[in-house]
Amino acid sequence: MKGTMTRSITVALAGNPNAGKTTLFNAITGARQHVGNWPGVTVEKKEGVLHHGDLDVHVVDLPGTYSLTAYSVEEIIARNFIVDSVPDIVVDVVDASNLERNLYLAVQLLEMGVKVVMALNMIDVAEGRRIKIDQTTLSQLLQIPVISTNGKKRIGIDGLMDAAVATAESPQPAVIRRAFYYGTEVEEELSLIEEGLVKSGVTQESQSARWLAVKLLEGDEEIHKKIAEVSGRDGIFEQVDHSRRHLTDIFADPPEIIFTDARYGFIAGAIKQSVTTEPTDRVHLSETIDKVLTNRLIGPVILLVVLYGLYTFTFQGSEPLVKYFEAFFKWLGAAVTDIVPPGIVQSLVVSGIIDGVGGVLGFTPLIAFMFLAIAILEDTGYMARVAFMLDRVLRGFGLHGASLLALMVSGGLAGGCAVPGIMATRTLKEPKERLATILVAPLMNCGAKLPVYALLIGAFFPGQKAPMMFLLTLISWSMALTAGKIIRSTVLGGPSAPFVLELPPYRVPTVRGLLIHTWERTWMYVKKAGTVILAVSILIWAMMTFPALPEEKVKAFTDRDENLTGAFLGNPEAGAFFKSEKDLESFEKFRAKAPTASKQALEKKNSNFVALWRTLEELDKQEQDPGITITHSNLLDLAKAYDDYSKAKGVIAVELRTARLKNTIGGRVGVALEWVFKPIGFDWRTNVALVGGFAAKEVVVSTLGTAYSLGEIDPNESLSLAERLKGEPDWNPLMAFTLILFVMMYAPCFVTLVVIKRESGKWRWAIFAAVYTTVLAYCVALVVHSVGSFLELGTS
Repeated sequence: MKGTMTRSITVALAGNPNAGKTTLFNAITGARQHVGNWPGVTVEKKEGVLHHGDLDVHVVDLPGTYSLTAYSVEEIIARNFIVDSVPDIVVDVVDASNLERNLYLAVQLLEMGVKVVMALNMIDVAEGRRIKIDQTTLSQLLQIPVISTNGKKRIGIDGLMDAAVATAESPQPAVIRRAFYYGTEVEEELSLIEEGLVKSGVTQESQSARWLAVKLLEGDEEIHKKIAEVSGRDGIFEQVDHSRRHLTDIFADPPEIIFTDARYGFIAGAIKQSVTTEPTDRVHLSETIDKVLTNRLIGPVILLVVLYGLYTFTFQGSEPLVKYFEAFFKWLGAAVTDIVPPGIVQSLVVSGIIDGVGGVLGFTPLIAFMFLAIAILEDTGYMARVAFMLDRVLRGFGLHGASLLALMVSGGLAGGCAVPGIMATRTLKEPKERLATILVAPLMNCGAKLPVYALLIGAFFPGQKAPMMFLLTLISWSMALTAGKIIRSTVLGGPSAPFVLELPPYRVPTVRGLLIHTWERTWMYVKKAGTVILAVSILIWAMMTFPALPEEKVKAFTDRDENLTGAFLGNPEAGAFFKSEKDLESFEKFRAKAPTASKQALEKKNSNFVALWRTLEELDKQEQDPGITITHSNLLDLAKAYDDYSKAKGVIAVELRTARLKNTIGGRVGVALEWVFKPIGFDWRTNVALVGGFAAKEVVVSTLGTAYSLGEIDPNESLSLAERLKGEPDWNPLMAFTLILFVMMYAPCFVTLVVIKRESGKWRWAIFAAVYTTVLAYCVALVVHSVGSFLELGTS
């Protein structure tokens, strides 16, 4: 009969100097220890053995160290033992009376991905200083066991070893703390370095690619030496050098400072939630500011004021530039119309490209101002406080505190993107909470929706731009939280796990960093307009151009137009003024350009044309204000006749362009969907725009631009899309607001759906997201349109 082998595990004791680690080591091992030196150095090495149940526990007392950054011999020894010898469990001994300082080592251990149990030592000293630590909360926040101990009195020793053995033998792997989210720019650079490490086969079971990437970006010489021995290292080092320079340019600090700030931010959040103490006179400046900005009563009010200020800054600051951009694309469209002969090429360039892509690029200044405002909030540290305050709200809706990060990245303050937001949910460890956050993230006001908002708000709510964006932010959050509550109460039921938020110190942002942030994000928007949106705009143009209306149907409209013109010229007074159709065409062209012509240019034109044009202008003003007296009375009868003729001609042109568009592929799709969207007030052209929005939400603007520029009544009259929509009889503030809400909520763009599938692992969740958001959008739009129509709100 074979004897059974005694099982054994290795426990490493780590901790700050003077944390009571040696006393605790002696209490654990008793006389069963020996002392020597670590190989190659004179630093003392202590080891001991004890029996725990049927286990032999080998305990190694690591040198006292404040961190694992490998700046000192002690740090190098401690880290190399953990990395190379791979102990089964690390017991982190912390001084409970100096928890904030001691937690920095704990954070680094967690970030390495090793199994950790915390010994909350010297708890009696903490109590003597009137420091109360919520041990259960701290354990939940760090996601590791936390055991109170007192080495001198041998209190908690058995419980500590029980927890250490149980964690070491647990089949659950150690949690690599991806909760330390360093921000979009840093995470992108880490991902690039990780990719190179994985391709080079550097990573081992005890060394995650992420941890190595962090160490390389911090400039860790020990890790640099190890990677230098690997083939393919040059590409890794090149990426590291590029990433360090890039991040230093943005933040005006090297990466090691950025990482340190983030870790201390995490620690500050953990302390805030798990430690209470009597107030002292020595309070850090950031804590003093936080007493106001994160106050339960004052904080939310300040947040609302900041949000309102952000939108006021964005709209008022960008308005002059937006007008210049719109004027440029308007001029460009008119110039191409004059140069390129009428036909398919002119239509493609003007309607497909300039009106399509130009409609999106016209809002580039607004997007840039929005990104600048958000960059200021992020770089000052206030964005983290926003997350801290909203964390209290999220818990009431069944979401995790870490959901804040994903929702903010997705567009919590407008201007984000659901794709990185959904990827940021990797910081959530509880699968149901992560999935719920993924499903509600697309309801945020991402940057792709901003052009739609800007277009419709500018056209129909010109005097309430900031209040409208403020309202849309509140609606977006309300919808996301409501959806999250319903999802977490039904298909994804379960309790919420605790979360600690990072609270970095306040800092004054650098101008260089703000400009880099703004430029990079704005350039991504411009590139998207020049690639995805350009391609979709051309596709939409083709769908709304082909097939052409049959010739016999076109002839019917042409005959009506010719008969109308003949009848007008048959009028004796009109015939005396316009000798031929050519004169009539010349006047129509003159009338289109007269409003923008200079006085000198008008004087050079036919004086009769100028007089008739001025009479028509006065006639138009008189229709709006009957009290106005017309001075050019000798041409009044002719002007009235021409005005009637022009309006009748315009009706024929509208009917012709409508028939042409309805005959196209896009028109047929839009008409086929009318029975679905008619109850919420959308016509077939809006339906086509919404279908295009599945590719990218900005395409809604470009599609509307294409739809309303094709078949324009006067080819010489180039109007901005906002002006066109305001002139359409079916459009009004209620219609605009209904469309804004629908675009806010309906199905995520295709790229977002692909990311949802990738992050959730199943297409069914991507399909569910598309279906439930569209149903939600339709229901909200139906209620708003129905109530608004009944009460006649915004219908004129």
